[in-house]
Amino acid sequence: MSLFSRLVVLTLPLVPKFVVGRVASRYVAGETRGSAIDEVRALNAKGAMATLDVLGEEVSERDKATAAVEEYEALYDAIAEQGLNANVSIKLTMLGLKIDEGFCRDNVERLARTAARYDNFLRIDMEDRTTTDATLRIYHELQPKYGNLGVVFQAYMRRTLADIGDMPREGANVRLCKGIYIEPRTTAWKGYDTVRLNFVRALDKIFRQEIYVGIATHDEYLVCAAAELIDRYQVPPDRYEFQMLLGVDEELRGILLDAGHRLRVYVPYGRDWYAYSIRRLRENPEIARHVIRATLGLKKD
Repeated sequence: MSLFSRLVVLTLPLVPKFVVGRVASRYVAGETRGSAIDEVRALNAKGAMATLDVLGEEVSERDKATAAVEEYEALYDAIAEQGLNANVSIKLTMLGLKIDEGFCRDNVERLARTAARYDNFLRIDMEDRTTTDATLRIYHELQPKYGNLGVVFQAYMRRTLADIGDMPREGANVRLCKGIYIEPRTTAWKGYDTVRLNFVRALDKIFRQEIYVGIATHDEYLVCAAAELIDRYQVPPDRYEFQMLLGVDEELRGILLDAGHRLRVYVPYGRDWYAYSIRRLRENPEIARHVIRATLGLKKD
C-alpha cells in the first residue's frame, strides 16, 4: 500500500458524504427492500446465490431492534414469494445484543422460526471480540432446535481454530472470512501473511470435520488454496460455497461460477449505508485513493 493510500484511509471521514454515496452504490443495493430484491434477482440470473442483510448495528433501543426483526421477516416473505435463491444474514447488535442477551436471543429465535417456515436459512454474522462468546452461545442454543442457523468465524482471531473444534459434527454451517474489526494483538493475529496462513489452517480443519462452509474471500491466493483443499479432500459441490461482497471483483466471481463452484453474494441495503461503505473503503484503500483524488480534483497518476 502506498503512503498516499495510507493517508487516504486516515482521512476518509473528511470525504463528503455525497462522494462516499457514489462509491457506496457499488457495494450497497440501495436503501429499500425492493432495490435489494432486484439486485438478488439479477444475481440469480447470472447463476449466483445471495444473502441479504439490513445495514445497521449497535442498536440501543428495543423498538429499533424489533423493527429490524420485522424487516427481516418481510425479507423472508419476499424471497419465498419471488422464488429467489437467497437467505438472510443478521448482526446481533442490531437485534439488541447490547441491550439484553435474552432479548436478542428471542429475536434470533423468532427469525429462525420464520426461516424454518419457508425452509430457508439464517446466518448469524460475527462482530468484534466483545460479542463473540454471546454469539456462539446463541448459535449453540438455537441450532440444535431449528437446524437452520449458521455462524461466522474470522481467520484473524486467535481463538478460531478452537471454536471450529467446538462445532457439532452434524448440521454445522459456517462462513470463514479474514475479519475486519480492529482487534488487539492479544486477541487477533497480525500481519497479512499470518492471517492468510490461519485462514488456510481453519479451512483445512473445517473440511476435515466435514462442516459445510462458505469460503468468504476475494483474495485469489486463498481461492487457489481453497481449490487445492477441495481437490485434496474430494469435497462434494454441495458441501461448500464461495462467498463474495456485492461490487467486489466481479471478474473472479464469474471465473468461479464458470468453473462450476456454488457462489453466494452478500447483498446489504438500508439507510445506514455510510458506516458500511467507509469500512469497505478502508479495506480497499486503492479505491479510496481514487475517491480522494477525484474529490481534490487531482489527475490520475
